[in-house]
Amino acid sequence: MPERNTQEREGAVFNYALAVGAIVSKGRIVMLDAGAAKPGSAIAAAKTVGIAQMSADQTAGDASVNVKRGTFLLKNSAGADEITAADVLADCFVVDDETVAKTDATATRPIAGRIEQVEGSGVWVTFA
Repeated sequence: MPERNTQEREGAVFNYALAVGAIVSKGRIVMLDAGAAKPGSAIAAAKTVGIAQMSADQTAGDASVNVKRGTFLLKNSAGADEITAADVLADCFVVDDETVAKTDATATRPIAGRIEQVEGSGVWVTFA
């Protein structure tokens, strides 16, 4: 079988077109809904892609947003949805553009990523 020169992309920053009317803030969760970038929220069909590396406002003429994949510290939910050390290496779910939860709230939240560590200041989550 012949060798293949497979291309590689350095880094983990990708650029996505903004949804109509979307406003994304730097440092917050970004998701794709029908292929367009929006701030993280409880949209079950959306796919979480990472953390915004810039603020972008489609209504002000911005066409796209740079999003980074990796491991980031996010806010933890409270009560029955609070993530604990027992949840490490499980999936967590998007509550809003800065908060993750233990459950999908009866299939109403998309997967955020994998829980890596839980500490007093939040939850370390890996976006693949």
